[in-house]
Amino acid sequence: MEIVTGSGPARVELDETGNPGFLFALTHGAGGGVDSRDLLAARQAGLGLGGAVGRVLQPYRVRGSRAPGAPDRQDAAWLEIIERLVQGGRSNGARVACRTAQMAGARAVVALAFPLHPPGRPERSRAAELRAAGTDVLVINGASDPFGIPARADASRVVVLPDETHALTKHPEKVGQAVTAWLGEVLGIASGRAARPPTVLAPGGRTL
Repeated sequence: MEIVTGSGPARVELDETGNPGFLFALTHGAGGGVDSRDLLAARQAGLGLGGAVGRVLQPYRVRGSRAPGAPDRQDAAWLEIIERLVQGGRSNGARVACRTAQMAGARAVVALAFPLHPPGRPERSRAAELRAAGTDVLVINGASDPFGIPARADASRVVVLPDETHALTKHPEKVGQAVTAWLGEVLGIASGRAARPPTVLAPGGRTL
């Protein structure tokens, strides 16, 4: 599916089960795509909880660029793509999801491999982006991530996976398990079925 924004078209890979109970939007790292192993694991977790999952290739990647550009422009394009939902992403995409969570009315945010600071520059912390999300935030980082690991106080839950780096490629099943358990708690959903009527809206105000 293609969505036109002021920064150009975005592409969305949408997967859903019958009668989804929520919409879970995921996006990629700065130079990546929507098929990384951790994003696919988070996708499977969302589907397992009865949600619809949209993996969003942002406009700058559709154009062929590897650099996101100005944060304000990137965030504005993201807000044109999504409205009220559970949103998330990996690395740079996790930062976008946190920065736009309040404006989008997101019920929750899943931040995969959140880059707390540039490698070797802990003084340039981005923890404020996590704290400013204004909603429940799950962080999943590798124990050997050179971009740093957020503190437990920076998010609702911080999961640190041993033997993982920033890529989160060794144990995608653990990423999926962590997302399933946390989203199930936050949304009141048992795996595979909705435990209460859906309260999250899709773009345009349509109840899922």
